[in-house]
Amino acid sequence: MDKLKTLRKILAAQKLAAYLQPVHDEYLSEYPPVCNRRVEWLTGFSGSAGTAVVMAKKAALFIDGRYTLQAKNEVDAKLFEQHNSGEKTPEAWLAGQIKVGARIGYDPKLYTKRMLGRIQTALAKKGAKLVPVKNLVDAVWQDRPPAPASPVFIHDLKYAGEESASKRKCMAKRIAASADACVVASPDAVCWLLNIRGHDVPCTPLVLCTAILYANGKVDLYLAPSRCDANIRAYLGKDVKLCDPAKLEAGLKALRKKRVLCDPHSIPVWFAQKLGHVIEGENPCVLAKAMKNPVELQGMRNAHIRDGVAVVKLLCWLDSETEKRSVTEMEIFDKLLKLRAAHPLFVEPSFPTIAGSGPHGAIVHYRVSRESNRTLRKNELMLLDSGAQYPDGTTDITRTVPIGAPNEEHKDRFTRVLKGHIAIATARFPEGTAGSQLDVLARQYLWQAGLDYDHGTGHGVGCFLGVHEGPQRISKRGDDAALKSGMIVSNEPGYYKEGDYGIRIENLVAVTGDKFLGLETITCVPIDTRLVDVGMLTAAEKKWLNDYHAWVLDKLYGALDEHELEWLGKRCKAI
Repeated sequence: MDKLKTLRKILAAQKLAAYLQPVHDEYLSEYPPVCNRRVEWLTGFSGSAGTAVVMAKKAALFIDGRYTLQAKNEVDAKLFEQHNSGEKTPEAWLAGQIKVGARIGYDPKLYTKRMLGRIQTALAKKGAKLVPVKNLVDAVWQDRPPAPASPVFIHDLKYAGEESASKRKCMAKRIAASADACVVASPDAVCWLLNIRGHDVPCTPLVLCTAILYANGKVDLYLAPSRCDANIRAYLGKDVKLCDPAKLEAGLKALRKKRVLCDPHSIPVWFAQKLGHVIEGENPCVLAKAMKNPVELQGMRNAHIRDGVAVVKLLCWLDSETEKRSVTEMEIFDKLLKLRAAHPLFVEPSFPTIAGSGPHGAIVHYRVSRESNRTLRKNELMLLDSGAQYPDGTTDITRTVPIGAPNEEHKDRFTRVLKGHIAIATARFPEGTAGSQLDVLARQYLWQAGLDYDHGTGHGVGCFLGVHEGPQRISKRGDDAALKSGMIVSNEPGYYKEGDYGIRIENLVAVTGDKFLGLETITCVPIDTRLVDVGMLTAAEKKWLNDYHAWVLDKLYGALDEHELEWLGKRCKAI
């Protein structure tokens, strides 16, 4: 089937000049289930962020800097122009293509008010009209897989740290200040609120569902009742009503006389279109979920020590094996999964492992496959970015290691990245500071050499939820939330030389403190000092690195065999 040709016939029939299709689905998922991977089905692009635009005679794919190289490998450039969205947005490109008064189709279940506002502003000069339509890709995708239906399971109190009833009561009190109910459209927020989990999507223990939380603490949960056994129903209790997802629209329309809180940043406009009296404001669950309670924080620490054991075993194995023979990226991918899976609490990876050697390391979100698999070569760099889901925490770690002897450029770039990493790790800042205000700390040493990296410095992380979680992050963008005690965020500056190598150092950190805040590093794996130009480090930076390595050695000491412990001792040796 000619997908574009068929889609263009629908455009013509509906008198649309263009149709917008983002990677995310109606749940705004980073990793949608197979049935919702519309951009991948249409274009071949498998990344987690991007937008396809289809017109009568042109089509384009817009991806951010993480995916420019990946898109070149996956997408037919004859069918889709490819643009870095950091340099040209879909709406800016579209404004230069359309005629005055053009009709632009979009699926209202896939766009928030904030997203649409940005598009409308860009197209205003052309007098373009955004037209809500039923998803056009779905109309073309005839063999679309069925929606996931994994069993729901309980997220135990020993990991959650707070009963669902307590969370509902607290959130309901905040809602009652301005509204009668709140739409909770993000599955991660619903799962957090109800202390439930599932396996509807890869890498994240989510149940794809929607909820209405009322000011009295009761919940309408739009989730097929067949997915909840008697145990789950009893656990949810009488205040949580299971509703058929097919009746969500009717349920929203029934609230038209009620004041309903909707977050314009995180809820698709489709919801507001069905409701009557919408109160715009933040969903209180989002911030509460991001600020981990003491049980969750300790669980995250425990998960990172456990995960550190697996990663150290892998890095020790890699050093030993590459001295004797050739090793491939796929071997590393498989070996790390096996080491993690050896622990009984391991559930699944938190994202597809990035095992990029040499030039593959320069592809920020490279995904190793049997087809792309590459053999590691002497005197090049290996970038390994991976993570795991455990019931008590979610991990995400990147380490860059030399295969053979690193050259002076490798050391210079790595050390500049390390200095930026340490600057974030040691930052102290007043309450109310946003991550964007810290971002320059990570980039300053690269900037001094006329270098930079085209991705954020840090993203929020959930607790046995999404490895990428808002509202917190560290980036240039400047629209992030203030960092608050209990939040988890990554610290991951990097540098990438296309066609040659990639460098990234990533630890997760917990925001700690009261009026003045700091960051506690919780990732527990040594940073490879073979790549460090010690002369470029200050005394304070050396102390941080030595203290960090002493802590890693202490935490992992009892979980390794003699050979691994000897290796760890060398990697944690003070400089």
